[in-house]
Amino acid sequence: MSSGLERIVVIGAGTMGHGIAQVAAMSGYSVTVVDVSEEILGRALEKIRWSLGKFAERGRIRPEEVEKVMGRIRTTTSLESACADADVVIEAVFEDLQVKLDTWRRASRAARRARLLGTNTSSIPIDELQAAVEGPERFLGIHFFNPPQLMQLVEVIIGSRTSGETKRLATEFARSLGKTVVTVNRDVPGFIVNRVLTRFFEVACHLVEKGRYTPVQIDSALKYRAGFPMGAFELADYVGIDVAYNVSKVIAERDRTFRPIELLRRYVERGELGAKTGKGFYEWPAGARPSIPQDAGRDVDIWYMIVPGMNEAARLVEQGIASHEDVETAMKLGLNLPRGVFGYASELTPEKVNSVLSELRAELGEGYAPSSYLLSLVSQPRPAAASFEEIEVRREPPIGWIVLNRPHRLNAISPKMIEELEVALKDLSEDRSVRVIVLTGAGGRAFSAGADITAFSEILATESKVPMAHRFSLRFNDLLRRIERSPKPVIAAIDGFALGGGLELALACDFRIATERSEVGQPEIRLGLIPGGGATQRLTRLIGPSKAKLVIFLGDRINAEEALRLGIIDKVVPPEGFEREVREFAMRLAEMPPIALAAAKDAINAALEVPIDEGLRHESSLFAHLFATKDLMEGISAFFSKRKPEFKGE
Repeated sequence: MSSGLERIVVIGAGTMGHGIAQVAAMSGYSVTVVDVSEEILGRALEKIRWSLGKFAERGRIRPEEVEKVMGRIRTTTSLESACADADVVIEAVFEDLQVKLDTWRRASRAARRARLLGTNTSSIPIDELQAAVEGPERFLGIHFFNPPQLMQLVEVIIGSRTSGETKRLATEFARSLGKTVVTVNRDVPGFIVNRVLTRFFEVACHLVEKGRYTPVQIDSALKYRAGFPMGAFELADYVGIDVAYNVSKVIAERDRTFRPIELLRRYVERGELGAKTGKGFYEWPAGARPSIPQDAGRDVDIWYMIVPGMNEAARLVEQGIASHEDVETAMKLGLNLPRGVFGYASELTPEKVNSVLSELRAELGEGYAPSSYLLSLVSQPRPAAASFEEIEVRREPPIGWIVLNRPHRLNAISPKMIEELEVALKDLSEDRSVRVIVLTGAGGRAFSAGADITAFSEILATESKVPMAHRFSLRFNDLLRRIERSPKPVIAAIDGFALGGGLELALACDFRIATERSEVGQPEIRLGLIPGGGATQRLTRLIGPSKAKLVIFLGDRINAEEALRLGIIDKVVPPEGFEREVREFAMRLAEMPPIALAAAKDAINAALEVPIDEGLRHESSLFAHLFATKDLMEGISAFFSKRKPEFKGE
């Protein structure tokens, strides 16, 4: 649980409200659900119990946990009495501005002791709701996705009067529920996911209305050629055409670069709302999804659907509303897009982007003006990056970032990820503009939770399981040796779990910086295995055999402070200053002479592997060779001139 927050009130017992209540209760919080009638509340409890039963059937919780979780939930029709002793109030009532304003006038007045007030709105601007709140500095958006029990993403939206402490509390609270948090730094209609999604819907509907493509053609192209899990119209049917239309209307009323989507409105007026009514853009027979032919989209120019969404996402980054990383995480977890949106940048040129957007701008308006950030992304040469699906590489000279990019699987390490890491590491190690490499994880929950268990399942399913497992371990160890032998310092930036192979990956790095909420460990013993990526060797060298045996024999998770005390972690920092701390440390390293740094790393690594006499001879050789470098002359000159040296790596 989040520190100091114990009692949670959820206002609204509908789909989102009872889902949020269930998640909070499963995380150990005491929860009160408020609605206008006992009948509604009774139905909500029935749905929570049914959902918990499904969790138990699938082994996600123990059967006895069902009653324990239900025991943490109570219900009431009295909003004021529920809010009086709440630490957190989350409103999840109907998506109507006036209903929400009336709710918050009452709730904020009653919840005087609450430290965190959050609205689960999916599109209404936070500032409009904040105007009705007593103590507006406590208030922000905390947008869960449907269904909250299963969807990992939460958008935290900062209002103009939201305090920094409230932002911190909301982020900590959402993460205590096991959620991945993305931050919307400034209030904009639609936030991240719904804003980008609405742009997708807007242009797809426009292309249908002008007769360029049919819904089936567009959906086929998006599913089978772009790799989307659903096409635009299939998704509209699935979430509800009325829901998609209402979101577009809310955004368009507050942002003139958007427009209400008339094609959706006509379906709403006919009562054809998609899956829930059995008919929308498709027929939805009971229990079945529509059949979309694979070849229907072969002649569709997919960039007319993808570029507008990328452009809207890029504008969010350009305007400082959200970071590049948070936008990509939101696309992957909120829309289930495996490549996010920026992952397509390497396949585009500035000419193609300008061509698509100039045509749409002439037809639909300024919402399609090209983003300078998008143009910069598609202009960058990206060696090998086009093939990356499970990692992301960012060059920010003198720092090169490698991001483990499977947040939906807690950045679990797959054979494909190992292959991509090998390519990225070689590329950055050879790039003279990069002096320090930072390895980190996407999603805010994990550096990496270890090897992807599906890889083990595939090995166990074969008769040659022993040689296959041996090859997997050797391949992983080869990658880790490459990290150790990179001539550049490599920093593991750990935010969340670093378990099993994830910790082994971090142990191969030169430094490990972790957030206070991080946990590390080698839990393989609990599966009947031992570490297969070098933990028995590196951990022993790092903290000694006795402590290494404790970590490996027991398989416990170790919190960041204890890992620091043991010597596994080098530095622990608060989550809110994490990237800044990592970047500052990387910049300090980058100011050092790169040839001397590589020599020092080589000599120190040798100390762990060769007898001391051999190590000393190696050190002497490296020491002597540095006298032939221009960096040495620059260092001596700067010393006598009392100025800061500028090392060139020559």
